[in-house]
Amino acid sequence: MRRLLPLLLLLLTPALPASAEPPPEASRFFPYALKTTRLPNGLTVVRVPFNSPGIIAYVTAVRVGSRNEVEPGRTGFAHFFEHMMFKGTKSNPEGQRERILGGYGFDDNAFTTDDITVYQVYGPTAGLPQLIALEADRFQNLEYSEPSFQTEALAVLGEYHKNAAGPDLKLEEALAKTAFTHHTYQHTTLGFYEDVQAMPKAYAYSRSFFERWYTPANTTLFIVGDFDDAQVLAQVTQAYGAWNRKPASVTIPTEPAQTKARAVHVDWPQPTQPRHVLAWHTPAARADTPDAAIQSLLAEYLVGDTSPAYKELVLEKQFVESLNVANTPHRDPYLFTIDATLQDEKHRADVETTLRREAKALASGKVDAARVKAIQDHLRYGMLMDLETPRDVAIDLAVYAGVMGPPDSLGSYLKQLGGVTPQQLTAFAKKYLVDTNLTVLTLTPKATAGGTP
Repeated sequence: MRRLLPLLLLLLTPALPASAEPPPEASRFFPYALKTTRLPNGLTVVRVPFNSPGIIAYVTAVRVGSRNEVEPGRTGFAHFFEHMMFKGTKSNPEGQRERILGGYGFDDNAFTTDDITVYQVYGPTAGLPQLIALEADRFQNLEYSEPSFQTEALAVLGEYHKNAAGPDLKLEEALAKTAFTHHTYQHTTLGFYEDVQAMPKAYAYSRSFFERWYTPANTTLFIVGDFDDAQVLAQVTQAYGAWNRKPASVTIPTEPAQTKARAVHVDWPQPTQPRHVLAWHTPAARADTPDAAIQSLLAEYLVGDTSPAYKELVLEKQFVESLNVANTPHRDPYLFTIDATLQDEKHRADVETTLRREAKALASGKVDAARVKAIQDHLRYGMLMDLETPRDVAIDLAVYAGVMGPPDSLGSYLKQLGGVTPQQLTAFAKKYLVDTNLTVLTLTPKATAGGTP
Protein backbone atom coordinates (compact mmCIF):
# COMPACT_ATOMS: atom_id res chain seq x y z
CA MET A 1 0.00 0.00 0.00
CA ARG A 2 2.82 2.41 0.81
CA ARG A 3 4.27 2.02 -2.67
CA LEU A 4 1.04 3.48 -4.18
CA LEU A 5 1.38 6.65 -2.08
CA PRO A 6 3.13 8.92 -4.65
CA LEU A 7 0.47 8.27 -7.34
CA LEU A 8 -2.44 8.63 -4.90
CA LEU A 9 -1.12 11.93 -3.58
CA LEU A 10 -0.73 13.36 -7.05
CA LEU A 11 -4.30 12.32 -7.91
CA LEU A 12 -5.86 13.59 -4.70
CA THR A 13 -3.90 16.76 -4.02
CA PRO A 14 -5.52 19.97 -5.36
CA ALA A 15 -3.61 22.93 -6.69
CA LEU A 16 -1.25 24.14 -3.96
CA PRO A 17 -2.36 27.24 -2.04
CA ALA A 18 1.24 27.70 -0.99
CA SER A 19 3.45 30.71 -1.50
CA ALA A 20 6.12 29.58 -3.95
CA GLU A 21 9.15 31.72 -4.68
CA PRO A 22 10.91 31.52 -8.05
CA PRO A 23 14.13 29.52 -7.75
CA PRO A 24 17.14 31.81 -7.52
CA GLU A 25 19.94 31.28 -9.99
CA ALA A 26 23.00 29.37 -8.84
CA SER A 27 25.80 31.80 -8.15
CA ARG A 28 29.50 31.84 -7.64
CA PHE A 29 28.83 32.14 -3.90
CA PHE A 30 26.66 29.02 -3.58
CA PRO A 31 26.52 26.74 -6.64
CA TYR A 32 23.09 25.15 -6.12
CA ALA A 33 19.66 26.66 -6.78
CA LEU A 34 17.16 26.67 -3.91
CA LYS A 35 13.45 26.19 -4.57
CA THR A 36 11.63 27.51 -1.51
CA THR A 37 7.93 27.19 -0.67
CA ARG A 38 6.19 28.26 2.53
CA LEU A 39 3.09 26.17 3.16
CA PRO A 40 -0.10 27.78 4.55
CA ASN A 41 0.65 26.35 8.02
CA GLY A 42 4.06 28.08 8.09
CA LEU A 43 6.32 25.11 7.24
CA THR A 44 9.15 26.16 4.93
CA VAL A 45 10.10 23.52 2.34
CA VAL A 46 13.42 23.95 0.51
CA ARG A 47 14.33 21.71 -2.41
CA VAL A 48 17.78 21.61 -3.97
CA PRO A 49 18.38 19.51 -7.11
CA PHE A 50 21.76 17.77 -6.84
CA ASN A 51 23.42 15.42 -9.31
CA SER A 52 23.27 12.29 -7.14
CA PRO A 53 21.36 9.64 -9.11
CA GLY A 54 19.02 7.71 -6.82
CA ILE A 55 20.16 9.44 -3.61
CA ILE A 56 18.36 11.93 -1.37
CA ALA A 57 19.08 13.91 1.82
CA TYR A 58 16.09 14.86 3.98
CA VAL A 59 17.01 17.28 6.77
CA THR A 60 14.61 18.94 9.21
CA ALA A 61 15.80 22.00 11.15
CA VAL A 62 13.79 23.04 14.22
CA ARG A 63 14.74 26.41 15.71
CA VAL A 64 14.98 25.23 19.28
CA GLY A 65 18.12 24.68 21.35
CA SER A 66 19.38 25.30 24.86
CA ARG A 67 18.95 29.03 24.12
CA ASN A 68 15.17 28.54 24.39
CA GLU A 69 15.27 26.94 27.86
CA VAL A 70 14.14 29.90 29.93
CA GLU A 71 12.31 28.16 32.80
CA PRO A 72 14.36 27.53 35.96
CA GLY A 73 15.06 23.84 36.46
CA ARG A 74 14.26 22.92 32.84
CA THR A 75 17.63 23.12 31.10
CA GLY A 76 18.79 20.36 28.76
CA PHE A 77 15.34 19.68 27.32
CA ALA A 78 16.10 20.60 23.70
CA HIS A 79 18.80 17.93 23.64
CA PHE A 80 16.70 15.50 25.63
CA PHE A 81 13.80 15.96 23.28
CA GLU A 82 15.97 15.08 20.33
CA HIS A 83 16.13 11.60 21.92
CA MET A 84 12.37 11.44 22.42
CA MET A 85 11.66 12.17 18.76
CA PHE A 86 12.68 8.59 17.98
CA LYS A 87 10.07 7.05 20.30
CA GLY A 88 7.37 6.51 17.70
CA THR A 89 3.70 7.34 17.18
CA LYS A 90 0.40 5.46 17.38
CA SER A 91 0.61 4.74 13.65
CA ASN A 92 4.29 3.83 13.79
CA PRO A 93 5.19 2.51 17.26
CA GLU A 94 8.78 2.70 18.49
CA GLY A 95 11.08 0.72 16.21
CA GLN A 96 8.76 0.55 13.21
CA ARG A 97 10.08 3.73 11.61
CA GLU A 98 13.63 2.43 11.92
CA ARG A 99 12.67 -0.93 10.41
CA ILE A 100 11.07 0.74 7.40
CA LEU A 101 13.96 3.15 6.84
CA GLY A 102 16.50 0.41 7.45
CA GLY A 103 14.83 -1.72 4.82
CA TYR A 104 15.64 0.94 2.25
CA GLY A 105 19.16 1.52 3.57
CA PHE A 106 18.62 5.02 5.01
CA ASP A 107 21.07 6.53 7.51
CA ASP A 108 19.27 8.35 10.32
CA ASN A 109 20.65 10.71 12.98
CA ALA A 110 20.16 14.03 14.78
CA PHE A 111 22.02 16.67 16.77
CA THR A 112 21.23 19.62 19.04
CA THR A 113 23.13 22.89 19.45
CA ASP A 114 22.63 26.01 21.52
CA ASP A 115 20.19 27.32 18.90
CA ILE A 116 18.77 24.51 16.77
CA THR A 117 17.89 20.81 16.58
CA VAL A 118 18.58 19.08 13.26
CA TYR A 119 17.23 15.71 12.09
CA GLN A 120 18.96 14.12 9.11
CA VAL A 121 18.04 11.14 6.95
CA TYR A 122 20.12 10.06 3.95
CA GLY A 123 19.51 7.30 1.45
CA PRO A 124 17.73 6.15 -1.71
CA THR A 125 15.19 8.27 -3.54
CA ALA A 126 13.11 5.11 -3.97
CA GLY A 127 12.14 5.32 -0.29
CA LEU A 128 11.34 9.04 -0.30
CA PRO A 129 7.51 8.71 -0.24
CA GLN A 130 7.71 6.43 2.82
CA LEU A 131 10.24 8.75 4.43
CA ILE A 132 8.02 11.80 3.97
CA ALA A 133 5.07 9.98 5.52
CA LEU A 134 7.14 8.79 8.50
CA GLU A 135 8.72 12.18 9.21
CA ALA A 136 5.41 14.02 8.91
CA ASP A 137 3.84 11.52 11.30
CA ARG A 138 6.42 11.88 14.07
CA PHE A 139 6.60 15.67 13.90
CA GLN A 140 2.83 15.90 14.23
CA ASN A 141 1.93 12.88 16.32
CA LEU A 142 4.86 11.94 18.56
CA GLU A 143 3.69 9.61 21.32
CA TYR A 144 5.52 8.12 24.29
CA SER A 145 4.62 6.77 27.71
CA GLU A 146 5.89 8.06 31.03
CA PRO A 147 7.95 4.88 31.65
CA SER A 148 9.58 5.29 28.23
CA PHE A 149 10.30 8.93 29.02
CA GLN A 150 11.89 8.01 32.35
CA THR A 151 14.06 5.34 30.75
CA GLU A 152 15.37 7.82 28.20
CA ALA A 153 15.97 10.41 30.93
CA LEU A 154 18.33 7.95 32.61
CA ALA A 155 20.08 7.41 29.27
CA VAL A 156 20.59 11.17 28.95
CA LEU A 157 22.00 11.27 32.49
CA GLY A 158 24.41 8.54 31.43
CA GLU A 159 25.42 10.65 28.44
CA TYR A 160 26.14 13.54 30.78
CA HIS A 161 28.33 11.33 33.00
CA LYS A 162 30.21 10.06 29.96
CA ASN A 163 30.95 13.59 28.78
CA ALA A 164 31.86 14.70 32.30
CA ALA A 165 34.62 12.07 32.43
CA GLY A 166 36.79 14.38 30.31
CA PRO A 167 37.68 18.03 30.95
CA ASP A 168 35.91 19.60 27.95
CA LEU A 169 32.41 19.61 29.45
CA LYS A 170 33.66 21.14 32.70
CA LEU A 171 35.54 23.79 30.73
CA GLU A 172 32.44 24.60 28.69
CA GLU A 173 30.26 24.80 31.80
CA ALA A 174 32.69 27.02 33.71
CA LEU A 175 33.15 29.40 30.79
CA ALA A 176 29.42 29.69 30.04
CA LYS A 177 28.49 30.30 33.67
CA THR A 178 31.17 32.97 34.05
CA ALA A 179 30.82 34.79 30.72
CA PHE A 180 27.00 34.91 30.81
CA THR A 181 25.11 36.26 33.79
CA HIS A 182 21.58 36.56 32.31
CA HIS A 183 21.32 34.93 28.89
CA THR A 184 20.42 31.25 28.58
CA TYR A 185 23.78 30.61 26.91
CA GLN A 186 25.02 30.33 30.50
CA HIS A 187 24.15 26.60 30.40
CA THR A 188 25.39 24.04 27.90
CA THR A 189 23.25 21.99 25.54
CA LEU A 190 23.33 19.13 28.04
CA GLY A 191 21.92 21.44 30.72
CA PHE A 192 22.76 21.99 34.37
CA TYR A 193 23.57 18.71 36.08
CA GLU A 194 20.85 19.04 38.73
CA ASP A 195 18.28 19.61 35.97
CA VAL A 196 19.43 16.49 34.11
CA GLN A 197 19.09 14.50 37.34
CA ALA A 198 15.52 15.79 37.78
CA MET A 199 14.37 15.00 34.24
CA PRO A 200 12.58 11.70 35.05
CA LYS A 201 9.98 13.72 37.01
CA ALA A 202 9.27 16.12 34.13
CA TYR A 203 7.06 14.00 31.86
CA ALA A 204 4.22 16.54 31.74
CA TYR A 205 6.65 19.35 30.97
CA SER A 206 8.13 17.33 28.11
CA ARG A 207 4.74 17.16 26.43
CA SER A 208 4.35 20.92 26.66
CA PHE A 209 7.89 21.34 25.26
CA PHE A 210 6.86 19.39 22.17
CA GLU A 211 3.72 21.45 21.69
CA ARG A 212 5.59 24.72 22.22
CA TRP A 213 8.54 24.30 19.87
CA TYR A 214 7.75 21.56 17.36
CA THR A 215 5.51 23.71 15.20
CA PRO A 216 5.48 24.16 11.42
CA ALA A 217 6.40 27.85 11.56
CA ASN A 218 9.45 26.96 13.66
CA THR A 219 10.63 24.29 11.22
CA THR A 220 12.38 24.24 7.85
CA LEU A 221 12.63 21.13 5.69
CA PHE A 222 15.57 20.70 3.29
CA ILE A 223 15.35 18.07 0.54
CA VAL A 224 18.54 17.75 -1.51
CA GLY A 225 19.39 15.24 -4.21
CA ASP A 226 17.66 13.33 -7.02
CA PHE A 227 13.87 13.82 -6.99
CA ASP A 228 10.90 15.07 -8.98
CA ASP A 229 10.18 18.51 -7.55
CA ALA A 230 6.46 18.74 -8.28
CA GLN A 231 5.84 15.26 -6.96
CA VAL A 232 7.84 15.81 -3.78
CA LEU A 233 6.18 19.15 -3.03
CA ALA A 234 2.77 17.55 -3.48
CA GLN A 235 3.69 14.70 -1.13
CA VAL A 236 5.10 17.04 1.52
CA THR A 237 2.06 19.33 1.32
CA GLN A 238 -0.30 16.40 1.75
CA ALA A 239 1.66 14.80 4.57
CA TYR A 240 2.38 17.95 6.61
CA GLY A 241 -0.68 20.02 5.70
CA ALA A 242 -2.70 19.17 8.82
CA TRP A 243 0.14 20.19 11.15
CA ASN A 244 -1.24 23.36 12.70
CA ARG A 245 0.36 23.91 16.10
CA LYS A 246 1.00 27.58 16.74
CA PRO A 247 4.52 28.87 17.43
CA ALA A 248 5.54 29.76 20.96
CA SER A 249 6.84 33.11 22.09
CA VAL A 250 9.20 33.40 25.03
CA THR A 251 11.50 36.18 26.14
CA ILE A 252 15.18 35.26 25.97
CA PRO A 253 17.06 37.26 28.62
CA THR A 254 19.38 39.89 27.15
CA GLU A 255 22.98 39.67 28.29
CA PRO A 256 24.18 43.05 29.61
CA ALA A 257 27.45 44.43 28.28
CA GLN A 258 30.48 43.21 30.17
CA THR A 259 32.33 46.11 31.82
CA LYS A 260 35.40 44.43 33.31
CA ALA A 261 37.53 41.36 32.75
CA ARG A 262 36.44 38.06 34.29
CA ALA A 263 38.34 34.91 35.16
CA VAL A 264 37.52 31.38 36.23
CA HIS A 265 39.79 28.48 37.14
CA VAL A 266 39.16 24.74 36.96
CA ASP A 267 41.19 22.23 38.97
CA TRP A 268 40.93 18.96 37.07
CA PRO A 269 41.30 15.91 39.35
CA GLN A 270 43.01 13.72 36.73
CA PRO A 271 46.24 14.03 34.75
CA THR A 272 45.73 15.91 31.48
CA GLN A 273 47.31 18.84 29.70
CA PRO A 274 46.80 22.39 31.02
CA ARG A 275 44.38 24.63 29.11
CA HIS A 276 44.25 28.37 28.64
CA VAL A 277 41.16 29.96 27.12
CA LEU A 278 40.48 33.56 26.09
CA ALA A 279 36.83 34.37 25.31
CA TRP A 280 35.47 37.73 24.13
CA HIS A 281 31.78 38.60 23.72
CA THR A 282 30.95 39.12 20.04
CA PRO A 283 27.81 39.82 17.96
CA ALA A 284 25.22 37.32 16.78
CA ALA A 285 25.39 35.68 13.37
CA ARG A 286 22.91 37.30 10.97
CA ALA A 287 22.26 36.94 7.26
CA ASP A 288 22.27 40.71 6.77
CA THR A 289 25.55 41.56 8.54
CA PRO A 290 29.14 40.36 7.98
CA ASP A 291 29.77 39.63 11.68
CA ALA A 292 29.79 35.82 11.29
CA ALA A 293 32.13 36.01 8.30
CA ILE A 294 34.42 38.45 10.11
CA GLN A 295 34.74 36.06 13.06
CA SER A 296 35.57 33.12 10.78
CA LEU A 297 38.36 35.15 9.17
CA LEU A 298 39.47 36.44 12.55
CA ALA A 299 39.93 32.90 13.87
CA GLU A 300 42.27 31.93 11.04
CA TYR A 301 44.06 35.25 11.04
CA LEU A 302 44.89 35.20 14.77
CA VAL A 303 45.70 31.53 15.43
CA GLY A 304 45.38 29.64 12.14
CA ASP A 305 48.25 27.65 10.62
CA THR A 306 49.69 30.71 8.84
CA SER A 307 49.49 33.04 11.85
CA PRO A 308 52.52 34.35 13.74
CA ALA A 309 50.98 33.05 16.99
CA TYR A 310 50.76 29.51 15.62
CA LYS A 311 54.29 29.60 14.25
CA GLU A 312 55.68 30.92 17.52
CA LEU A 313 53.71 28.89 20.07
CA VAL A 314 53.19 25.59 18.24
CA LEU A 315 56.04 25.23 15.74
CA GLU A 316 59.02 27.17 17.09
CA LYS A 317 58.82 27.34 20.89
CA GLN A 318 56.45 24.35 21.18
CA PHE A 319 54.74 25.89 24.21
CA VAL A 320 51.36 24.79 22.88
CA GLU A 321 50.15 21.49 21.49
CA SER A 322 47.13 22.97 19.73
CA LEU A 323 45.34 26.28 19.16
CA ASN A 324 41.63 26.17 18.40
CA VAL A 325 38.85 28.71 18.04
CA ALA A 326 35.26 27.92 19.05
CA ASN A 327 33.43 30.10 16.57
CA THR A 328 30.12 28.48 15.60
CA PRO A 329 27.36 30.86 14.48
CA HIS A 330 24.83 31.77 17.20
CA ARG A 331 21.41 33.45 17.07
CA ASP A 332 22.31 35.86 19.88
CA PRO A 333 25.61 37.52 20.83
CA TYR A 334 28.01 34.80 21.91
CA LEU A 335 31.78 34.32 22.39
CA PHE A 336 34.87 34.33 20.22
CA THR A 337 37.00 31.76 22.05
CA ILE A 338 40.68 30.86 21.63
CA ASP A 339 41.52 27.57 23.35
CA ALA A 340 45.20 26.73 23.86
CA THR A 341 46.27 23.27 25.02
CA LEU A 342 49.59 23.84 26.77
CA GLN A 343 52.57 21.52 26.73
CA ASP A 344 53.48 22.59 30.28
CA GLU A 345 52.00 24.81 32.99
CA LYS A 346 55.16 26.94 33.09
CA HIS A 347 54.36 28.31 29.62
CA ARG A 348 50.95 29.75 30.55
CA ALA A 349 52.01 33.39 31.02
CA ASP A 350 54.00 33.44 27.78
CA VAL A 351 51.08 31.95 25.85
CA GLU A 352 48.62 34.56 27.14
CA THR A 353 51.07 37.36 26.40
CA THR A 354 51.48 36.20 22.80
CA LEU A 355 47.76 35.78 22.17
CA ARG A 356 46.87 39.17 23.62
CA ARG A 357 49.72 40.77 21.69
CA GLU A 358 48.35 39.50 18.38
CA ALA A 359 44.81 40.67 19.17
CA LYS A 360 46.05 44.13 20.13
CA ALA A 361 48.26 44.37 17.04
CA LEU A 362 45.28 43.71 14.81
CA ALA A 363 43.15 46.22 16.73
CA SER A 364 45.87 48.84 16.29
CA GLY A 365 45.63 48.54 12.50
CA LYS A 366 48.56 46.22 11.88
CA VAL A 367 47.06 43.81 9.37
CA ASP A 368 48.51 41.73 6.52
CA ALA A 369 46.09 42.29 3.64
CA ALA A 370 47.63 39.55 1.49
CA ARG A 371 47.15 36.98 4.23
CA VAL A 372 43.55 38.12 4.75
CA LYS A 373 42.86 37.51 1.05
CA ALA A 374 44.51 34.08 1.16
CA ILE A 375 42.44 33.10 4.20
CA GLN A 376 39.25 34.29 2.49
CA ASP A 377 39.93 32.13 -0.55
CA HIS A 378 40.89 29.16 1.59
CA LEU A 379 37.75 29.35 3.75
CA ARG A 380 35.32 29.94 0.88
CA TYR A 381 36.67 27.35 -1.50
CA GLY A 382 37.34 24.89 1.27
CA MET A 383 33.73 25.14 2.39
CA LEU A 384 32.48 24.69 -1.16
CA MET A 385 34.78 21.72 -1.70
CA ASP A 386 33.28 20.09 1.38
CA LEU A 387 29.81 20.12 -0.21
CA GLU A 388 30.43 16.76 -1.84
CA THR A 389 27.14 14.98 -1.16
CA PRO A 390 23.46 15.90 -0.81
CA ARG A 391 23.82 15.36 2.94
CA ASP A 392 26.70 17.87 3.15
CA VAL A 393 24.62 20.48 1.34
CA ALA A 394 21.44 19.85 3.33
CA ILE A 395 23.11 19.96 6.75
CA ASP A 396 25.07 23.15 6.01
CA LEU A 397 21.94 24.82 4.68
CA ALA A 398 20.01 23.70 7.77
CA VAL A 399 22.61 24.94 10.24
CA TYR A 400 22.96 28.42 8.74
CA ALA A 401 19.22 28.82 8.14
CA GLY A 402 18.44 27.53 11.62
CA VAL A 403 20.69 30.15 13.19
CA MET A 404 20.25 33.11 10.84
CA GLY A 405 16.66 32.59 9.68
CA PRO A 406 16.41 32.86 5.87
CA PRO A 407 16.68 29.53 3.99
CA ASP A 408 19.48 30.90 1.80
CA SER A 409 21.61 32.10 4.74
CA LEU A 410 24.51 29.84 3.73
CA GLY A 411 24.78 31.65 0.41
CA SER A 412 24.67 35.00 2.21
CA TYR A 413 27.44 33.89 4.53
CA LEU A 414 29.66 32.73 1.65
CA LYS A 415 29.12 36.03 -0.15
CA GLN A 416 30.00 38.01 2.98
CA LEU A 417 33.06 35.86 3.55
CA GLY A 418 34.48 37.08 0.25
CA GLY A 419 33.73 40.71 0.98
CA VAL A 420 35.36 41.24 4.38
CA THR A 421 38.09 43.88 4.25
CA PRO A 422 41.23 44.20 6.39
CA GLN A 423 39.76 47.42 7.74
CA GLN A 424 36.67 45.54 8.95
CA LEU A 425 38.86 43.01 10.75
CA THR A 426 40.72 45.82 12.48
CA ALA A 427 37.52 47.65 13.46
CA PHE A 428 36.00 44.45 14.81
CA ALA A 429 39.08 43.63 16.90
CA LYS A 430 39.27 47.20 18.21
CA LYS A 431 35.63 47.09 19.31
CA TYR A 432 35.32 43.57 20.72
CA LEU A 433 38.77 42.08 21.49
CA VAL A 434 39.33 44.33 24.48
CA ASP A 435 40.20 43.41 28.05
CA THR A 436 36.92 44.65 29.56
CA ASN A 437 35.06 42.27 27.24
CA LEU A 438 37.26 39.26 28.04
CA THR A 439 36.79 36.14 30.17
CA VAL A 440 39.90 34.07 30.89
CA LEU A 441 39.46 30.39 31.71
CA THR A 442 42.31 28.28 33.02
CA LEU A 443 42.49 24.57 33.75
CA THR A 444 45.23 22.95 35.79
CA PRO A 445 45.33 19.15 35.99
CA LYS A 446 46.28 17.03 38.94
CA ALA A 447 50.01 16.38 39.01
CA THR A 448 51.28 12.83 38.62
CA ALA A 449 53.61 11.16 41.09
CA GLY A 450 56.52 12.58 39.12
CA GLY A 451 55.26 16.12 39.68
CA THR A 452 54.03 16.86 36.15
CA PRO A 453 50.56 16.58 34.59
